[in-house]
Amino acid sequence: MALIHLHVDATNGSSRRLSAATEVCGPFPLGRINFAFPRWVPGSYMLREQVQYIDNISAEDDKGSVLKVVRPDPHRLRIRVPEGATSVRVNYEVLGLEMSVRSTHLDATHLHLMPPFTWYLPEDPTLWSEGAEVHLRLPEAWTPFTQLQQSAAKNGYHRFVAEDRDALLDGIIEANAGPVRRFDVDGRPHVLTVWDSGSLPVNEDRLDAFVHDATLIAKEHHALFGVPTSDPYVIVLHLTDGARGGLEHTGSQTSMMPRSCLQPGEKAGYRDLLSLFSHEYVHQWNVKRLRPKAFLDYDLSREIPTDLLWWFEGGTSWIGDLVCLRSGAWSEQDWKDEFALKLARHRPRHGCAHESLAEASETAWVHLYRSNAYTSERRISYYLQGELAMMALDVELRRRSRGAKGLDDVMASAVRLHARDGQEPGVDHRRLRSLLTSTTGGRRLGSLMDRLMTERSPPPVEGTLAMLGFSLEVKGENEEERGGWLGIGLRNDAGQVRLTSHHEGSPLRDVVQPGDEIIAVAGHRVTTSEDLRRALAGRGGQTVDVLYSHEGAVGTAHVSLGLASDHASVTVGGRGNSLWRRITSSRQGA
Repeated sequence: MALIHLHVDATNGSSRRLSAATEVCGPFPLGRINFAFPRWVPGSYMLREQVQYIDNISAEDDKGSVLKVVRPDPHRLRIRVPEGATSVRVNYEVLGLEMSVRSTHLDATHLHLMPPFTWYLPEDPTLWSEGAEVHLRLPEAWTPFTQLQQSAAKNGYHRFVAEDRDALLDGIIEANAGPVRRFDVDGRPHVLTVWDSGSLPVNEDRLDAFVHDATLIAKEHHALFGVPTSDPYVIVLHLTDGARGGLEHTGSQTSMMPRSCLQPGEKAGYRDLLSLFSHEYVHQWNVKRLRPKAFLDYDLSREIPTDLLWWFEGGTSWIGDLVCLRSGAWSEQDWKDEFALKLARHRPRHGCAHESLAEASETAWVHLYRSNAYTSERRISYYLQGELAMMALDVELRRRSRGAKGLDDVMASAVRLHARDGQEPGVDHRRLRSLLTSTTGGRRLGSLMDRLMTERSPPPVEGTLAMLGFSLEVKGENEEERGGWLGIGLRNDAGQVRLTSHHEGSPLRDVVQPGDEIIAVAGHRVTTSEDLRRALAGRGGQTVDVLYSHEGAVGTAHVSLGLASDHASVTVGGRGNSLWRRITSSRQGA
Protein backbone atom coordinates (compact mmCIF):
# COMPACT_ATOMS: atom_id res chain seq x y z
CA MET A 1 0.00 0.00 0.00
CA ALA A 2 1.27 3.49 -0.87
CA LEU A 3 2.74 5.46 2.02
CA ILE A 4 2.21 8.79 0.21
CA HIS A 5 -1.26 10.17 -0.42
CA LEU A 6 -1.68 13.44 -2.32
CA HIS A 7 -4.94 15.35 -2.11
CA VAL A 8 -6.50 18.14 -4.16
CA ASP A 9 -9.94 19.77 -4.05
CA ALA A 10 -10.67 21.81 -7.20
CA THR A 11 -14.38 22.44 -6.58
CA ASN A 12 -13.93 26.17 -5.91
CA GLY A 13 -12.43 27.14 -9.23
CA SER A 14 -13.71 30.72 -9.16
CA SER A 15 -11.43 31.38 -6.18
CA ARG A 16 -8.44 30.25 -8.28
CA ARG A 17 -7.22 28.33 -5.20
CA LEU A 18 -6.77 24.58 -4.82
CA SER A 19 -7.06 22.99 -1.43
CA ALA A 20 -4.11 20.59 -1.37
CA ALA A 21 -2.46 18.22 1.06
CA THR A 22 0.43 15.78 1.27
CA GLU A 23 -0.16 12.88 3.65
CA VAL A 24 2.58 10.42 4.64
CA CYS A 25 2.04 7.21 6.61
CA GLY A 26 4.54 6.20 9.27
CA PRO A 27 6.24 4.88 11.24
CA PHE A 28 8.62 7.80 11.87
CA PRO A 29 11.61 6.30 13.72
CA LEU A 30 13.59 9.57 13.64
CA GLY A 31 10.72 11.54 15.13
CA ARG A 32 10.61 13.99 12.23
CA ILE A 33 9.85 14.26 8.51
CA ASN A 34 11.10 16.70 5.88
CA PHE A 35 9.24 17.92 2.79
CA ALA A 36 10.50 19.89 -0.21
CA PHE A 37 8.66 21.79 -2.91
CA PRO A 38 10.15 21.26 -6.42
CA ARG A 39 12.06 24.17 -7.91
CA TRP A 40 11.70 23.16 -11.55
CA VAL A 41 9.49 21.11 -13.84
CA PRO A 42 11.02 18.34 -16.00
CA GLY A 43 11.17 19.48 -19.61
CA SER A 44 11.61 23.17 -18.70
CA TYR A 45 15.16 23.87 -17.63
CA MET A 46 14.99 26.87 -15.31
CA LEU A 47 14.67 27.23 -11.56
CA ARG A 48 11.34 28.89 -10.87
CA GLU A 49 9.87 30.09 -7.61
CA GLN A 50 6.64 28.13 -7.95
CA VAL A 51 6.42 27.91 -4.15
CA GLN A 52 5.33 31.56 -4.35
CA TYR A 53 1.82 30.25 -5.08
CA ILE A 54 1.63 28.27 -1.80
CA ASP A 55 0.12 29.64 1.42
CA ASN A 56 -1.91 28.72 4.52
CA ILE A 57 0.45 25.88 5.44
CA SER A 58 -0.44 23.76 8.45
CA ALA A 59 0.27 20.23 9.63
CA GLU A 60 -1.48 17.61 11.76
CA ASP A 61 -1.07 13.98 12.76
CA ASP A 62 -3.57 11.14 12.50
CA LYS A 63 -5.19 12.22 15.78
CA GLY A 64 -5.82 15.73 14.51
CA SER A 65 -3.13 17.26 16.72
CA VAL A 66 -1.59 20.41 15.25
CA LEU A 67 2.12 20.00 14.50
CA LYS A 68 4.70 22.77 14.36
CA VAL A 69 5.99 23.55 10.86
CA VAL A 70 9.53 24.92 10.51
CA ARG A 71 10.74 26.30 7.16
CA PRO A 72 14.56 26.01 7.00
CA ASP A 73 14.37 27.68 3.60
CA PRO A 74 11.48 28.90 1.40
CA HIS A 75 11.20 25.54 -0.39
CA ARG A 76 11.41 23.08 2.50
CA LEU A 77 9.36 22.09 5.56
CA ARG A 78 10.58 20.33 8.70
CA ILE A 79 8.01 18.74 11.02
CA ARG A 80 8.62 17.01 14.34
CA VAL A 81 6.36 13.97 14.70
CA PRO A 82 5.04 13.00 18.15
CA GLU A 83 5.68 9.48 19.39
CA GLY A 84 2.94 7.07 18.35
CA ALA A 85 1.72 9.10 15.37
CA THR A 86 0.92 6.91 12.36
CA SER A 87 0.59 9.65 9.72
CA VAL A 88 1.43 13.28 9.07
CA ARG A 89 -0.63 15.51 6.82
CA VAL A 90 0.52 18.89 5.51
CA ASN A 91 -2.36 21.10 4.34
CA TYR A 92 -2.00 24.20 2.18
CA GLU A 93 -3.52 26.13 -0.70
CA VAL A 94 -2.18 26.47 -4.24
CA LEU A 95 -3.00 29.58 -6.26
CA GLY A 96 -3.66 28.26 -9.77
CA LEU A 97 -2.92 31.54 -11.49
CA GLU A 98 -0.18 30.84 -14.02
CA MET A 99 -1.57 29.66 -17.36
CA SER A 100 1.20 27.71 -19.04
CA VAL A 101 1.94 24.12 -20.01
CA ARG A 102 4.38 23.73 -17.11
CA SER A 103 2.17 25.06 -14.29
CA THR A 104 -0.97 24.31 -12.32
CA HIS A 105 -3.88 26.44 -13.50
CA LEU A 106 -7.39 26.56 -12.05
CA ASP A 107 -10.47 28.59 -12.87
CA ALA A 108 -14.20 28.01 -13.02
CA THR A 109 -13.87 26.04 -16.28
CA HIS A 110 -10.91 23.67 -15.86
CA LEU A 111 -7.97 22.36 -13.90
CA HIS A 112 -4.52 21.75 -15.35
CA LEU A 113 -2.54 20.09 -12.59
CA MET A 114 1.23 19.71 -12.74
CA PRO A 115 2.38 17.54 -9.80
CA PRO A 116 5.76 19.32 -9.33
CA PHE A 117 3.84 22.62 -9.31
CA THR A 118 1.30 21.40 -6.74
CA TRP A 119 2.61 19.20 -3.94
CA TYR A 120 5.22 19.24 -1.23
CA LEU A 121 7.04 15.92 -1.55
CA PRO A 122 8.71 13.91 1.22
CA GLU A 123 12.51 13.95 0.94
CA ASP A 124 13.05 10.42 2.25
CA PRO A 125 13.43 8.22 -0.90
CA THR A 126 12.38 5.06 0.97
CA LEU A 127 8.85 6.43 1.31
CA TRP A 128 8.40 6.08 -2.48
CA SER A 129 8.84 2.30 -2.49
CA GLU A 130 5.11 1.75 -3.08
CA GLY A 131 4.55 4.83 -5.22
CA ALA A 132 1.82 7.33 -4.39
CA GLU A 133 -1.95 7.73 -4.51
CA VAL A 134 -3.63 10.87 -5.85
CA HIS A 135 -7.05 11.86 -4.51
CA LEU A 136 -8.85 14.47 -6.61
CA ARG A 137 -12.21 16.17 -6.02
CA LEU A 138 -13.73 17.92 -9.03
CA PRO A 139 -16.96 19.66 -10.05
CA GLU A 140 -19.46 17.05 -11.16
CA ALA A 141 -19.46 18.19 -14.81
CA TRP A 142 -15.70 17.84 -15.23
CA THR A 143 -13.94 14.74 -16.53
CA PRO A 144 -10.33 14.06 -15.52
CA PHE A 145 -7.74 13.05 -18.14
CA THR A 146 -4.34 11.69 -17.17
CA GLN A 147 -1.75 9.05 -17.98
CA LEU A 148 -1.82 7.96 -14.33
CA GLN A 149 -3.53 4.65 -13.59
CA GLN A 150 -7.09 5.18 -12.37
CA SER A 151 -8.32 3.47 -9.23
CA ALA A 152 -11.78 3.12 -7.72
CA ALA A 153 -13.34 6.42 -6.60
CA LYS A 154 -13.68 6.89 -2.86
CA ASN A 155 -15.64 9.40 -0.74
CA GLY A 156 -16.36 11.58 -3.76
CA TYR A 157 -12.72 11.69 -4.86
CA HIS A 158 -11.27 10.42 -8.11
CA ARG A 159 -8.28 8.23 -7.31
CA PHE A 160 -5.13 7.60 -9.32
CA VAL A 161 -1.94 5.63 -8.70
CA ALA A 162 1.64 6.59 -9.54
CA GLU A 163 4.00 3.61 -9.40
CA ASP A 164 7.00 5.69 -8.36
CA ARG A 165 8.21 9.26 -7.91
CA ASP A 166 9.08 9.71 -11.58
CA ALA A 167 5.61 8.56 -12.65
CA LEU A 168 4.05 11.07 -10.27
CA LEU A 169 6.17 13.98 -11.47
CA ASP A 170 5.23 13.09 -15.04
CA GLY A 171 1.53 12.50 -14.35
CA ILE A 172 -0.29 15.69 -15.30
CA ILE A 173 -4.06 15.83 -14.85
CA GLU A 174 -6.41 17.91 -16.99
CA ALA A 175 -10.05 18.20 -15.97
CA ASN A 176 -12.76 20.07 -17.85
CA ALA A 177 -16.15 19.73 -19.53
CA GLY A 178 -14.89 20.50 -23.04
CA PRO A 179 -14.91 18.55 -26.32
CA VAL A 180 -13.38 15.07 -26.31
CA ARG A 181 -12.21 12.89 -29.16
CA ARG A 182 -11.17 9.25 -28.77
CA PHE A 183 -9.34 7.47 -31.56
CA ASP A 184 -7.14 4.45 -32.11
CA VAL A 185 -3.68 4.43 -33.67
CA ASP A 186 -2.13 1.02 -34.36
CA GLY A 187 -4.09 -0.53 -31.52
CA ARG A 188 -3.16 2.16 -28.99
CA PRO A 189 -6.02 4.33 -27.65
CA HIS A 190 -5.60 8.10 -27.96
CA VAL A 191 -7.71 10.69 -26.13
CA LEU A 192 -7.92 14.36 -27.08
CA THR A 193 -9.36 16.81 -24.54
CA VAL A 194 -9.81 20.46 -25.51
CA TRP A 195 -10.15 23.50 -23.26
CA ASP A 196 -10.67 27.06 -24.51
CA SER A 197 -9.37 29.77 -22.17
CA GLY A 198 -12.26 32.08 -23.04
CA SER A 199 -14.92 29.33 -23.08
CA LEU A 200 -15.48 29.99 -26.79
CA PRO A 201 -16.91 27.17 -28.93
CA VAL A 202 -14.45 24.96 -30.80
CA ASN A 203 -14.91 24.38 -34.52
CA GLU A 204 -15.89 20.71 -34.61
CA ASP A 205 -14.95 20.18 -38.27
CA ARG A 206 -11.45 21.55 -37.74
CA LEU A 207 -11.13 19.43 -34.60
CA ASP A 208 -12.00 16.34 -36.64
CA ALA A 209 -9.40 17.38 -39.23
CA PHE A 210 -6.80 17.61 -36.49
CA VAL A 211 -7.67 14.12 -35.25
CA HIS A 212 -7.29 12.82 -38.82
CA ASP A 213 -3.87 14.43 -39.28
CA ALA A 214 -2.70 13.54 -35.77
CA THR A 215 -3.49 9.91 -36.58
CA LEU A 216 -1.34 10.09 -39.71
CA ILE A 217 1.52 11.63 -37.73
CA ALA A 218 1.29 9.09 -34.90
CA LYS A 219 1.34 6.20 -37.37
CA GLU A 220 4.52 7.56 -38.92
CA HIS A 221 6.18 7.87 -35.51
CA HIS A 222 5.19 4.30 -34.71
CA ALA A 223 6.73 3.14 -37.98
CA LEU A 224 10.03 4.63 -36.83
CA PHE A 225 10.09 3.88 -33.09
CA GLY A 226 7.42 1.20 -32.64
CA VAL A 227 4.24 1.40 -30.57
CA PRO A 228 5.64 2.05 -27.08
CA THR A 229 2.73 0.73 -25.00
CA SER A 230 -0.95 -0.16 -25.17
CA ASP A 231 -1.78 2.39 -22.47
CA PRO A 232 -3.83 5.39 -23.70
CA TYR A 233 -2.02 8.49 -24.92
CA VAL A 234 -3.63 11.72 -23.69
CA ILE A 235 -3.50 14.91 -25.77
CA VAL A 236 -4.36 18.03 -23.78
CA LEU A 237 -5.03 20.96 -26.12
CA HIS A 238 -5.40 24.43 -24.62
CA LEU A 239 -6.76 27.09 -26.99
CA THR A 240 -5.84 30.65 -25.98
CA ASP A 241 -5.99 34.22 -27.18
CA GLY A 242 -2.32 34.11 -28.16
CA ALA A 243 -0.19 32.01 -25.79
CA ARG A 244 1.75 29.07 -27.25
CA GLY A 245 3.80 26.26 -25.75
CA GLY A 246 4.13 22.53 -25.30
CA LEU A 247 5.36 20.09 -22.69
CA GLU A 248 5.97 16.38 -23.09
CA HIS A 249 5.13 13.48 -20.81
CA THR A 250 5.66 9.74 -21.22
CA GLY A 251 2.03 9.05 -22.08
CA SER A 252 0.61 12.50 -22.70
CA GLN A 253 1.29 16.03 -23.81
CA THR A 254 -0.04 19.50 -23.12
CA SER A 255 -0.06 21.70 -26.20
CA MET A 256 -1.13 25.34 -25.94
CA MET A 257 -2.00 27.20 -29.15
CA PRO A 258 -3.80 30.39 -30.22
CA ARG A 259 -7.40 29.37 -30.90
CA SER A 260 -7.08 30.76 -34.43
CA CYS A 261 -5.17 27.54 -35.30
CA LEU A 262 -8.52 25.73 -35.63
CA GLN A 263 -10.32 28.44 -37.56
CA PRO A 264 -11.33 27.56 -41.15
CA GLY A 265 -8.83 28.79 -43.71
CA GLU A 266 -6.03 29.30 -41.15
CA LYS A 267 -3.03 27.62 -42.77
CA ALA A 268 0.01 28.82 -40.83
CA GLY A 269 -1.54 28.35 -37.39
CA TYR A 270 -2.87 24.90 -38.21
CA ARG A 271 0.49 23.88 -39.66
CA ASP A 272 2.10 25.06 -36.42
CA LEU A 273 -0.40 23.03 -34.38
CA LEU A 274 0.59 19.85 -36.24
CA SER A 275 4.28 20.67 -35.80
CA LEU A 276 3.84 21.16 -32.06
CA PHE A 277 1.84 17.95 -31.69
CA SER A 278 4.48 15.98 -33.60
CA HIS A 279 7.32 17.54 -31.59
CA GLU A 280 5.78 16.56 -28.25
CA TYR A 281 4.96 13.09 -29.62
CA VAL A 282 8.64 12.48 -30.48
CA HIS A 283 9.49 13.31 -26.88
CA GLN A 284 7.83 10.08 -25.76
CA TRP A 285 11.05 8.48 -26.93
CA ASN A 286 13.62 11.28 -27.13
CA VAL A 287 13.57 12.73 -23.56
CA LYS A 288 11.09 10.57 -21.66
CA ARG A 289 12.52 7.13 -22.48
CA LEU A 290 15.93 8.18 -23.78
CA ARG A 291 17.47 10.72 -21.40
CA PRO A 292 20.80 12.34 -20.66
CA LYS A 293 22.50 10.39 -17.90
CA ALA A 294 22.12 13.43 -15.66
CA PHE A 295 18.32 13.19 -15.92
CA LEU A 296 17.87 9.52 -15.08
CA ASP A 297 16.87 10.49 -11.55
CA TYR A 298 15.54 14.04 -11.37
CA ASP A 299 16.80 16.28 -8.58
CA LEU A 300 14.25 19.07 -8.65
CA SER A 301 16.02 21.13 -5.99
CA ARG A 302 18.89 22.40 -8.17
CA GLU A 303 20.13 22.91 -11.71
CA ILE A 304 21.23 19.72 -13.48
CA PRO A 305 23.29 20.76 -16.54
CA THR A 306 23.72 18.69 -19.68
CA ASP A 307 25.43 19.60 -22.95
CA LEU A 308 22.87 17.62 -24.99
CA LEU A 309 19.72 19.77 -25.01
CA TRP A 310 20.46 20.59 -28.66
CA TRP A 311 20.03 16.87 -29.43
CA PHE A 312 16.92 16.43 -27.33
CA GLU A 313 15.14 19.59 -28.49
CA GLY A 314 16.75 20.49 -31.82
CA GLY A 315 16.72 16.86 -32.94
CA THR A 316 13.12 16.47 -31.86
CA SER A 317 12.13 19.56 -33.87
CA TRP A 318 13.90 18.31 -37.00
CA ILE A 319 12.42 14.81 -36.87
CA GLY A 320 9.01 16.06 -35.73
CA ASP A 321 8.61 18.24 -38.81
CA LEU A 322 10.00 15.55 -41.13
CA VAL A 323 7.32 13.19 -39.82
CA CYS A 324 4.61 15.79 -40.54
CA LEU A 325 5.78 15.71 -44.15
CA ARG A 326 6.34 11.94 -44.40
CA SER A 327 2.90 11.21 -43.01
CA GLY A 328 1.06 13.38 -45.54
CA ALA A 329 -0.28 15.71 -42.84
CA TRP A 330 1.94 18.38 -44.41
CA SER A 331 2.59 19.05 -48.07
CA GLU A 332 6.10 19.84 -49.26
CA GLN A 333 5.04 23.49 -49.50
CA ASP A 334 3.99 23.36 -45.85
CA TRP A 335 7.50 22.22 -44.94
CA LYS A 336 9.08 24.96 -47.07
CA ASP A 337 6.87 27.64 -45.54
CA GLU A 338 7.60 26.48 -42.00
CA PHE A 339 11.33 26.25 -42.69
CA ALA A 340 11.32 29.79 -44.13
CA LEU A 341 9.79 31.05 -40.86
CA LYS A 342 12.60 29.39 -38.94
CA LEU A 343 15.19 30.99 -41.19
CA ALA A 344 13.54 34.37 -40.58
CA ARG A 345 14.27 33.84 -36.87
CA HIS A 346 17.75 32.43 -37.45
CA ARG A 347 19.25 34.89 -39.94
CA PRO A 348 19.09 38.15 -37.92
CA ARG A 349 20.64 36.43 -34.88
CA HIS A 350 24.38 36.63 -34.40
CA GLY A 351 24.94 34.75 -31.16
CA CYS A 352 26.41 31.85 -33.15
CA ALA A 353 29.79 33.58 -33.09
CA HIS A 354 29.76 33.68 -29.29
CA GLU A 355 28.04 30.52 -28.03
CA SER A 356 28.15 26.88 -29.11
CA LEU A 357 25.28 24.42 -28.94
CA ALA A 358 26.95 22.62 -26.04
CA GLU A 359 27.31 25.91 -24.17
CA ALA A 360 23.71 26.90 -24.92
CA SER A 361 22.58 23.54 -23.54
CA GLU A 362 24.62 23.78 -20.36
CA THR A 363 23.62 27.36 -19.60
CA ALA A 364 19.91 27.00 -20.41
CA TRP A 365 19.23 27.35 -16.67
CA VAL A 366 20.30 30.99 -16.69
CA HIS A 367 19.98 32.06 -20.34
CA LEU A 368 17.21 30.60 -22.49
CA TYR A 369 14.23 31.68 -20.39
CA ARG A 370 15.81 34.96 -19.24
CA SER A 371 16.28 36.88 -22.46
CA ASN A 372 16.88 40.62 -22.83
CA ALA A 373 17.24 43.10 -25.67
CA TYR A 374 20.86 42.05 -26.29
CA THR A 375 20.38 38.28 -25.95
CA SER A 376 20.57 37.53 -29.68
CA GLU A 377 24.06 39.06 -29.83
CA ARG A 378 25.60 36.47 -27.51
CA ARG A 379 23.10 33.62 -27.13
CA ILE A 380 21.60 31.00 -29.40
CA SER A 381 18.59 28.73 -29.08
CA TYR A 382 19.38 25.05 -28.79
CA TYR A 383 15.91 24.51 -30.27
CA LEU A 384 16.42 26.54 -33.45
CA GLN A 385 20.16 26.33 -34.08
CA GLY A 386 20.07 22.77 -32.74
CA GLU A 387 17.50 21.82 -35.35
CA LEU A 388 19.60 23.33 -38.15
CA ALA A 389 22.69 21.48 -36.89
CA MET A 390 20.78 18.19 -36.69
CA MET A 391 19.53 18.77 -40.21
CA ALA A 392 23.11 19.26 -41.44
CA LEU A 393 24.28 16.09 -39.68
CA ASP A 394 21.29 14.09 -40.92
CA VAL A 395 21.71 15.15 -44.54
CA GLU A 396 25.44 14.35 -44.50
CA LEU A 397 24.72 10.91 -43.05
CA ARG A 398 22.06 10.34 -45.69
CA ARG A 399 24.45 11.42 -48.43
CA ARG A 400 27.20 9.09 -47.26
CA SER A 401 24.83 6.14 -46.80
CA ARG A 402 23.17 6.84 -50.18
CA GLY A 403 19.91 7.56 -48.40
CA ALA A 404 19.87 4.30 -46.45
CA LYS A 405 20.31 5.72 -42.93
CA GLY A 406 19.56 8.96 -41.13
CA LEU A 407 19.60 10.48 -37.67
CA ASP A 408 16.14 9.12 -37.01
CA ASP A 409 17.69 5.65 -37.25
CA VAL A 410 20.41 6.72 -34.82
CA MET A 411 17.78 8.05 -32.43
CA ALA A 412 15.71 4.86 -32.67
CA SER A 413 18.84 2.80 -31.93
CA ALA A 414 19.63 5.01 -28.95
CA VAL A 415 16.14 4.42 -27.56
CA ARG A 416 16.49 0.65 -27.95
CA LEU A 417 19.91 0.52 -26.31
CA HIS A 418 19.82 3.29 -23.72
CA ALA A 419 16.22 3.84 -22.61
CA ARG A 420 15.95 4.67 -18.91
CA ASP A 421 14.54 1.21 -18.12
CA GLY A 422 17.13 -0.65 -20.24
CA GLN A 423 20.42 -2.36 -19.39
CA GLU A 424 22.56 0.70 -20.25
CA PRO A 425 20.30 3.63 -19.40
CA GLY A 426 21.08 7.19 -20.35
CA VAL A 427 23.26 8.84 -22.97
CA ASP A 428 26.08 11.33 -23.09
CA HIS A 429 28.00 12.78 -26.01
CA ARG A 430 30.29 9.76 -26.22
CA ARG A 431 27.43 7.27 -26.51
CA LEU A 432 25.58 9.29 -29.14
CA ARG A 433 28.78 9.78 -31.12
CA SER A 434 29.47 6.06 -31.00
CA LEU A 435 25.97 5.25 -32.27
CA LEU A 436 26.41 7.73 -35.13
CA THR A 437 29.82 6.43 -36.22
CA SER A 438 28.68 2.79 -36.09
CA THR A 439 25.71 3.54 -38.39
CA THR A 440 26.05 2.86 -42.11
CA GLY A 441 27.64 5.99 -43.64
CA GLY A 442 28.54 7.50 -40.29
CA ARG A 443 32.04 6.08 -39.73
CA ARG A 444 33.78 9.41 -40.34
CA LEU A 445 31.04 11.73 -39.07
CA GLY A 446 32.16 11.94 -35.44
CA SER A 447 34.28 15.02 -36.09
CA LEU A 448 31.37 16.78 -37.82
CA MET A 449 29.14 16.08 -34.83
CA ASP A 450 31.86 17.44 -32.54
CA ARG A 451 32.21 20.64 -34.58
CA LEU A 452 28.49 21.27 -34.81
CA MET A 453 28.19 20.79 -31.07
CA THR A 454 31.21 22.71 -29.79
CA GLU A 455 32.23 25.34 -32.36
CA ARG A 456 30.94 28.89 -32.11
CA SER A 457 29.69 29.20 -35.65
CA PRO A 458 26.34 28.99 -37.48
CA PRO A 459 25.14 25.68 -38.92
CA PRO A 460 25.78 25.36 -42.69
CA VAL A 461 22.19 25.96 -43.79
CA GLU A 462 22.76 26.91 -47.44
CA GLY A 463 25.17 24.06 -48.09
CA THR A 464 22.79 21.58 -46.48
CA LEU A 465 19.89 22.77 -48.61
CA ALA A 466 22.06 22.56 -51.73
CA MET A 467 22.75 18.88 -51.03
CA LEU A 468 18.97 18.35 -51.05
CA GLY A 469 18.45 20.18 -54.33
CA PHE A 470 17.15 23.38 -52.72
CA SER A 471 18.33 26.97 -52.59
CA LEU A 472 17.50 30.13 -50.68
CA GLU A 473 15.69 32.69 -52.78
CA VAL A 474 14.94 36.29 -51.87
CA LYS A 475 11.24 37.03 -51.85
CA GLY A 476 9.94 39.08 -54.76
CA GLU A 477 11.81 42.39 -54.94
CA ASN A 478 9.76 45.48 -54.12
CA GLU A 479 10.27 49.06 -53.03
CA GLU A 480 10.71 48.03 -49.42
CA GLU A 481 13.56 45.65 -50.25
CA ARG A 482 15.28 48.35 -52.37
CA GLY A 483 14.96 50.67 -49.41
CA GLY A 484 17.22 51.49 -46.51
CA TRP A 485 17.99 49.12 -43.64
CA LEU A 486 18.48 50.12 -40.01
CA GLY A 487 18.64 46.59 -38.62
CA ILE A 488 16.42 47.14 -35.61
CA GLY A 489 13.42 45.53 -33.98
CA LEU A 490 10.51 47.89 -33.34
CA ARG A 491 7.48 48.21 -31.10
CA ASN A 492 4.55 50.55 -31.63
CA ASP A 493 3.75 52.26 -28.33
CA ALA A 494 0.78 54.68 -28.21
CA GLY A 495 1.90 56.89 -31.09
CA GLN A 496 5.59 56.25 -30.55
CA VAL A 497 8.04 53.89 -32.23
CA ARG A 498 10.46 52.26 -29.81
CA LEU A 499 13.55 50.22 -30.56
CA THR A 500 13.49 46.74 -29.02
CA SER A 501 16.66 45.08 -30.37
CA HIS A 502 19.48 45.32 -32.89
CA HIS A 503 20.14 42.91 -35.73
CA GLU A 504 23.69 42.01 -36.68
CA GLY A 505 25.41 44.95 -38.38
CA SER A 506 22.78 47.52 -37.40
CA PRO A 507 24.10 51.06 -38.09
CA LEU A 508 22.31 52.19 -34.91
CA ARG A 509 23.90 49.51 -32.67
CA ASP A 510 26.20 51.81 -30.69
CA VAL A 511 24.04 54.93 -30.81
CA VAL A 512 20.39 54.17 -30.06
CA GLN A 513 19.52 51.80 -27.24
CA PRO A 514 16.59 49.43 -26.69
CA GLY A 515 13.68 51.39 -25.26
CA ASP A 516 14.62 54.60 -27.07
CA GLU A 517 12.01 56.31 -29.24
CA ILE A 518 12.65 56.81 -32.97
CA ILE A 519 11.17 60.25 -33.64
CA ALA A 520 12.08 60.94 -37.27
CA VAL A 521 14.15 59.55 -40.14
CA ALA A 522 15.48 61.76 -42.94
CA GLY A 523 13.19 64.54 -41.78
CA HIS A 524 10.06 62.35 -41.80
CA ARG A 525 8.13 62.13 -38.53
CA VAL A 526 7.36 58.52 -37.61
CA THR A 527 4.66 57.40 -35.14
CA THR A 528 4.33 53.78 -36.31
CA SER A 529 6.67 51.16 -37.71
CA GLU A 530 4.83 51.52 -41.04
CA ASP A 531 5.79 55.23 -41.06
CA LEU A 532 9.40 54.20 -40.59
CA ARG A 533 9.21 51.70 -43.43
CA ARG A 534 7.90 54.39 -45.76
CA ALA A 535 10.60 56.84 -44.64
CA LEU A 536 13.28 54.30 -45.60
CA ALA A 537 11.80 53.48 -49.03
CA GLY A 538 14.27 54.03 -51.86
CA ARG A 539 17.06 55.19 -49.51
CA GLY A 540 19.27 52.08 -49.53
CA GLY A 541 22.94 53.08 -49.22
CA GLN A 542 22.16 56.71 -48.36
CA THR A 543 23.31 58.62 -45.29
CA VAL A 544 20.45 60.05 -43.23
CA ASP A 545 19.75 61.66 -39.87
CA VAL A 546 17.82 59.65 -37.30
CA LEU A 547 16.19 61.74 -34.57
CA TYR A 548 15.67 59.79 -31.36
CA SER A 549 14.89 60.24 -27.68
CA HIS A 550 16.86 58.52 -24.91
CA GLU A 551 15.60 58.96 -21.34
CA GLY A 552 13.82 62.14 -22.40
CA ALA A 553 16.88 63.66 -24.08
CA VAL A 554 16.67 64.19 -27.86
CA GLY A 555 19.63 63.30 -30.04
CA THR A 556 20.53 62.89 -33.71
CA ALA A 557 22.39 59.96 -35.25
CA HIS A 558 24.05 60.47 -38.64
CA VAL A 559 24.05 56.95 -40.15
CA SER A 560 24.65 55.16 -43.44
CA LEU A 561 21.74 52.91 -44.29
CA GLY A 562 22.22 49.34 -45.35
CA LEU A 563 20.35 47.80 -48.28
CA ALA A 564 17.09 46.13 -47.32
CA SER A 565 17.56 43.69 -50.21
CA ASP A 566 20.66 42.30 -48.44
CA HIS A 567 18.50 41.41 -45.44
CA ALA A 568 15.24 40.45 -47.15
CA SER A 569 13.18 37.43 -46.21
CA VAL A 570 13.99 34.24 -48.07
CA THR A 571 12.06 31.25 -49.30
CA VAL A 572 13.19 27.73 -50.11
CA GLY A 573 13.42 27.28 -53.86
CA GLY A 574 13.87 24.17 -55.95
CA ARG A 575 12.09 20.83 -56.24
CA GLY A 576 14.47 18.71 -54.21
CA ASN A 577 16.48 15.74 -55.43
CA SER A 578 16.50 11.98 -54.92
CA LEU A 579 18.24 12.34 -51.55
CA TRP A 580 15.44 14.62 -50.34
CA ARG A 581 12.86 12.13 -51.52
CA ARG A 582 14.61 9.35 -49.60
CA ILE A 583 14.65 11.43 -46.43
CA THR A 584 10.99 12.36 -46.70
CA SER A 585 9.56 9.03 -47.83
CA SER A 586 7.21 7.28 -45.42
CA ARG A 587 8.64 4.61 -43.13
CA GLN A 588 5.37 2.72 -43.03
CA GLY A 589 5.75 -0.64 -44.70
CA ALA A 590 9.53 -0.14 -45.01
